[in-house]
Amino acid sequence: MFDYISIGVFIDGGYYAKINRALKAQDRSIIRVRSLFEYISSELAMQEGVNISDCQITEAHYFRGRFRVKEAYDKHLLYNERKFEDSLIENDVVFHYKHLREVERDGTTEVLEKGVDVWFALEAYELATFRHFDYVVLITGDADHQMLVRKLKALKIKTILLTWNLTDVDNTSNMLRDEAGQHWELSLIIENNPQLKKMLLYKLREPALTPLGDNF
Repeated sequence: MFDYISIGVFIDGGYYAKINRALKAQDRSIIRVRSLFEYISSELAMQEGVNISDCQITEAHYFRGRFRVKEAYDKHLLYNERKFEDSLIENDVVFHYKHLREVERDGTTEVLEKGVDVWFALEAYELATFRHFDYVVLITGDADHQMLVRKLKALKIKTILLTWNLTDVDNTSNMLRDEAGQHWELSLIIENNPQLKKMLLYKLREPALTPLGDNF
């Protein structure tokens, strides 16, 4: 048992946005960042048999591609991006962005997000090496992060994969799930715990037809 437990949280922004899009469509809700962090800390404190004050998220990082300011303005995304960033800042989350690119292919516009997954993996591994986290929590479902989990385990850092699968399209990679030391699937965890669901979600006040963007 550790005297003090340090937790590093790394959020795949594209995956997180998919969760919130599905929650908005199903329940007109989005994830409450602070409540999610409190849940992580309390669960690990209980697992390790320590007081929650001795089990803290010492760093949290968010990785995402986003449009340049003019493109975001033209697409009416600036307000939602800023609003979401406010919630990250309020919870001491460090955000890491790379610019998105749009290309025309076969008459359709395709949005390209290059290098974010690699940056996510490199930053998580480097910080875990220097900060000596006791636990690393990865919020992602991408198979590309399987080797990151394996490398973190080689450092003897306990790794938790936290997912929230709401659609068949966003199912967690089996390879990633099998590699992780623990897998917390929130859609299953809250199934018989309505109080936890209520705690984790923020009910949107806007009408359902109001465009809310994808960056919550």
